Amino acid sequence: MLAKAFPVDLRRCQVLGLAGTAFLALGGDTAGALPVRELLAPANVRVALGLIGVYFGVVLLIAAWLLLGRLVRGAGPPTPRALLLVLATWAAPLLLAPPLFSRDVYSYLAQGAMVDAHMDVYTQGPAVLGGPLADEVAPVWQHTAAPYGPVFLALASALAGLTRGELPAGLFGMRLVALCGVALMAAALPRLARHSGADPAAALWLGALNPLVLLHLVAGAHNDAVMLGLLGAGLVAALGRWPVLGAVLVTLAALVKAPAALGLAAVVVLQVRAGRGPLPAVATTTAAATATTVAATAVAGTGYGWIGALNTPVSPQNWALTSLLGRATRALLEHLGSDLAPLAIPAWHALGVAAAGLTILVIWLRLRPRPVYALGLSLVAVAALGPAIRPWYALWGLFLIAAAAPSTSVRHRTAAVTGVLALATLPSGGPADTGQLVLAVCGGALAVVVLWQAHQTAQAPASGRTA
Repeated sequence: MLAKAFPVDLRRCQVLGLAGTAFLALGGDTAGALPVRELLAPANVRVALGLIGVYFGVVLLIAAWLLLGRLVRGAGPPTPRALLLVLATWAAPLLLAPPLFSRDVYSYLAQGAMVDAHMDVYTQGPAVLGGPLADEVAPVWQHTAAPYGPVFLALASALAGLTRGELPAGLFGMRLVALCGVALMAAALPRLARHSGADPAAALWLGALNPLVLLHLVAGAHNDAVMLGLLGAGLVAALGRWPVLGAVLVTLAALVKAPAALGLAAVVVLQVRAGRGPLPAVATTTAAATATTVAATAVAGTGYGWIGALNTPVSPQNWALTSLLGRATRALLEHLGSDLAPLAIPAWHALGVAAAGLTILVIWLRLRPRPVYALGLSLVAVAALGPAIRPWYALWGLFLIAAAAPSTSVRHRTAAVTGVLALATLPSGGPADTGQLVLAVCGGALAVVVLWQAHQTAQAPASGRTA
């Protein structure tokens, strides 16, 4: 309704989104995922105002994004270059903001320091590191091995060496790493869209200017940005008749986070579509992926413990579908006095993995001629049916769906999911209590009131001219 009624141009969208991210950065100074020594009591007035400010900013950002989508779908849409300028403008206030919506970046820094100190991150948690960096890691992950591949850990280790354990420098450096990933995503989207017969401007709007990208990849500095950037670059290389380079880049993405390995299937299909035989395509891709894995693991010096670390346990209160069903089943079995109760969650996780595998098989059988779109849907299945889920996991598939969505209705549904997920996490990254939820709702409601008042003010001159 906002997008239909609110007067809109590119400059208004740019300013409104900038206001949104500015409020995010300001509110994050007291309500974000702050270093332990800077944390304030939850009932502190500054924390309350910060939480209101963050959600005020989130709603402004979502509104600006929806209005920008109206421009993209209209006559004479903004050029990709203009949209990239909007992205840079919106991201600017977040560059020096504290981490928001997650404390994972502190784990990245601690794990990088462990690798730099020649500790085995695949058998030990940050607790063995000790010191200020380890103190910043959430308690639930203090004794948990790293679930990331050697490519990301090599980056984190290099950053640890450069910053010498200084927290502000490390946080800024990790955000720059994430920004490089976002830049690769933005560069890949128009090319993937043209190949898929989609609108490059619409792809950039949904895949790069998406609020989830700004909230979690930029403000949260998640390593998913690096994974998706390398994955996008690999697919672009495979489209450009450089399948070996494509396989190398996709493998590097998988050595950041494992789900990107599904992109190798797309590299094979793109080779077959270009006229290569299936067996040579599979052989070439497998050889390139194997050589890249061996070389990257050797350079990182972490060994192959990352394979076993793929089974890293998930947080006990994870909201993934299979975890929810597992906890409900366990509670029922405990109520019935069954000895099978401890097996409930592992069984549901196994069923989820099997269901994801079957879903991916069906997707590729039906959508093999559209490998980018098939890969996007496959990554959605992995995120939705896996043992753990976070709002930024939705970006795994959304990034490629943005580039290859077959219809406007698919984009609309994806945008609706984005709007919901953008509001799903507190800026501290911790669990919500009733008081925090009330403050968050107040912040969002205040933004809606301000937007409505701005709409009424903008409509008044038009009514006067009509009279």
